[in-house]
Amino acid sequence: MKGQVRFENVTKTFGDVVALKPLSLEIAPGTLVTLLGPSGCGKTTTLRLIAGLESATSGKIVIGGEDVTHLSATYRRVSMVFQSYALFPHMTVLENVGYGLSVKGMARAEVAARAEAGLETVGLKGFGARLPSELSGGQQQRVAVARAIVLEPEVLLLDEPLSNLDAKLRRHVREEIRQIQQRLGLTAVYVTHDQEEAMAVSDRIIVMKNAEIAQEGSPQDLYQRPASGFIADFIGDANLIDVEGVRAGAETEIALLDQRLTLPLHSAATGPAKMVLRPHHARLSRTPTARGLPAEVIYAAWLGNSVQYTLATPAGSIFATSLPQAEPFRRGETLHLSFDPQDVRLVPA
Repeated sequence: MKGQVRFENVTKTFGDVVALKPLSLEIAPGTLVTLLGPSGCGKTTTLRLIAGLESATSGKIVIGGEDVTHLSATYRRVSMVFQSYALFPHMTVLENVGYGLSVKGMARAEVAARAEAGLETVGLKGFGARLPSELSGGQQQRVAVARAIVLEPEVLLLDEPLSNLDAKLRRHVREEIRQIQQRLGLTAVYVTHDQEEAMAVSDRIIVMKNAEIAQEGSPQDLYQRPASGFIADFIGDANLIDVEGVRAGAETEIALLDQRLTLPLHSAATGPAKMVLRPHHARLSRTPTARGLPAEVIYAAWLGNSVQYTLATPAGSIFATSLPQAEPFRRGETLHLSFDPQDVRLVPA
């Protein structure tokens, strides 16, 4: 199927170093899938294996129904957008976009026409005569995307494409990349270590750790149903609190210090676990509550649209966020921390 990517037990080693453990995955046509994880987890190696810039040590790689395991990058219908843009400084924008078509031996008039169409697709119509140095960082990144898509690839690969941009521009350009991918119906594989970026652009996220897949699913699945403490902490901020499961079943009863709480969660086992409490689900009050923990404010940071708190509690340090209020909580103040049982999740200890 055009645009489909499939790995069947693919491994990659560099001497004694295992860069990728046996990996099986499937990327559906027309979707944007992000490989997310910390440095050294195997995400860039996976991307380079799709591109043909690395050779698999074992296993099978299939793109668009064709076995490309032993096919070089030149003969794979994929295009790559690099972190550094990799634009030729001495060429005009139009020449940069059309470079790959020229290398393929296409007629000059057709190269120019397709390059112009590519620039229009990324919102840079009329910029063809400029040099890369005359463009902003965001515009240069869009030129790199245009150069990739004019080759009409089955799969578009993006390797940390926004890491050289400032925060506000990153948000703007990632929205543009997502819109282009959806408008053209491209299959795209996106690599980043930025979880917010991954959640903003992806149909599906594959989180990698130690050269293998830790969990995969939609952004909502990973955020709301993390399979481990690593996933809970990596996909959005999370407090991992030690608890004890004392009753399993359709509902779960846990012991949090000297308190018993019933959670509307199904569990199959009892014993030590971690309770996942997202910072924005922590409720802070100066008024004592029936259930909850005493919490001393150790640190408070006003960020305009929110306030961040670090709290010392009997269950350990807790990170919490809240909306600004008329009388903000101050360092040294003792509060009461509570939460709604339906807002927390449990993961293995």
